[in-house]
Amino acid sequence: MASSDLEIAPSAALRTQYRDIRQFSEMLCQTLQREDFVIQSMPDVSPTRWHLAHTTWFFETFLLKPNLPDYQSPNANFEYLFNSYYNTVGKQYPRSKRGLLSRPTVDEVFAYRREVDARMLEFLDSAAAGRISPPQNWVEIVELGLHHEQQHQELMLTDIKHVLSCNPLYPVFAARQDVPNATKAATPLSWTDHAQGVYEIGDATPGFAFDNERPRHRVLVERYGIARRLTTNGEIMEFIADGGYRRPEHWLSAGWATVQEQGWEAPLYWLERDGIWMQFTLSGLRPVETDEPVCHVSYYEADAYARWQGHRLPTEAEWEIIAVDSDDDRTAMAQGNFADSGHYHPLAASPSALSQRPKQLFGDVWEWTSSSYAAYPGYRPADGALGEYNGKFMCNQYVLRGGSCATPAGHVRATYRNFFPPDARWQFSGIRLARDV
Repeated sequence: MASSDLEIAPSAALRTQYRDIRQFSEMLCQTLQREDFVIQSMPDVSPTRWHLAHTTWFFETFLLKPNLPDYQSPNANFEYLFNSYYNTVGKQYPRSKRGLLSRPTVDEVFAYRREVDARMLEFLDSAAAGRISPPQNWVEIVELGLHHEQQHQELMLTDIKHVLSCNPLYPVFAARQDVPNATKAATPLSWTDHAQGVYEIGDATPGFAFDNERPRHRVLVERYGIARRLTTNGEIMEFIADGGYRRPEHWLSAGWATVQEQGWEAPLYWLERDGIWMQFTLSGLRPVETDEPVCHVSYYEADAYARWQGHRLPTEAEWEIIAVDSDDDRTAMAQGNFADSGHYHPLAASPSALSQRPKQLFGDVWEWTSSSYAAYPGYRPADGALGEYNGKFMCNQYVLRGGSCATPAGHVRATYRNFFPPDARWQFSGIRLARDV
């Protein structure tokens, strides 16, 4: 939603957007049992209950408390339990211990959401009608809160997948949906070449974007090629069969140390049964399908596979230039496989879609780039607690682009920069190859 749209009818537009996004979070929980909400399977994973409460805490902390004089929190302790911001007033409960909390209950968290939602609708109406005087940038804060919630919707899916994968019964989160006219054979890999030159990347639109997408700036790019489709499971099987996880010459030294330490032999959620590769999905355990994009690989694995193929990973500038140049990026995003489709799993590229420019750029899997996550030239974080949102993470991480099958539709853009440590595998992350030309 563009800022200009919000200026016309901020109450009506934001009411609809707020209601839809908040309801989608709760829709994602419909198949969960109460026991599922509270488990934390590793330090990077948060319980579903925490996500639901934390996103509610955002609106309470940055909009309701400062702007509604009569507002009182349903529970003053929630600021301690559900705060993840370093610079806000008060302490925060340790991230690694979120799964140790049996209280507040799941029902209490949903009640917290209902209370805050009711007061937020009151806030939106009062701010639009001029009955209260919030800060001039109140619309931008609401938009940030909604995009923040969409980020946590994706985390809810990735985190609950990890939680359920730890159960030897391999429970089903959502039944697998049939895909009409799905291909069962991967299209041969082909390439799109792009000319060298000076290009501009980064966001410069009047609409919403995270601070790390700005400012727009120039980059020099040499001639390069980029794969028209994502790397498939079948291609990773060839890497495995050739001893890819046992041959250090393909790996960065830190990556090889991680392979040895963690005992990696295949992508996360893969296991071999009677000579057949199986993978855990949000629709349960099923055979690995060779034509589907490989998923849940780290930067280290993506880089090693690219080296084994004699190619490399794209830089984030190369990826963005191709994404914007590939057709109308809004059309490509509309056609992507996102969380709203209900598949919650990457889909194979259709052969007919691969005849011209790269496809699968949006949705399916986040695509690792070779770019370290760092500030763009001229980057300035916002003032106050909201300003630490992205800047504090700019260390020891790599950029991913394009969104995944767990990303809500409408959340990503061609300029969107995701970022994770190089050993992270529990996100829906995959591979698109690049090459020098």
